[in-house]
Amino acid sequence: MTIVVGYVPKPEGRAALQAAVEEADLRNQPLHVLNTSRGDSLVDPSYADAGDLAEVRRVLEESGVPFELEQRVGGRDGAEEIVALADRLDASLIVIGLRRRTPTGKLIFGSDAQRILLDAGCQVLAVKAGPGGSGAGR
Repeated sequence: MTIVVGYVPKPEGRAALQAAVEEADLRNQPLHVLNTSRGDSLVDPSYADAGDLAEVRRVLEESGVPFELEQRVGGRDGAEEIVALADRLDASLIVIGLRRRTPTGKLIFGSDAQRILLDAGCQVLAVKAGPGGSGAGR
């Protein structure tokens, strides 16, 4: 069993990473962090650059939790990639970060979080970034 976290270089991604590290430690399970971009990585705000990934790796190494850090470009959208990875790894939990969106924003852009919640074959922990972008809003 493993825990899968979808990481984006935003406050909600950092909150998800922190919550996933805590869950992995509590459950004594490894963590698999996935950052993905469907399109052009240079214009996709969900794509983590080298500095973002170095910071994620630092947080993971300091936590002492066994981990894999993976980045994919192209292919399926983020929700599909996370659900497929969780299925392939027989994950016990998926951790995702949430951000507030207007109803119109959800209608126009869809919701990866909603799709993960509905399509995942395992439990999903959805966390919000706290004030100032911390993971305290869980």
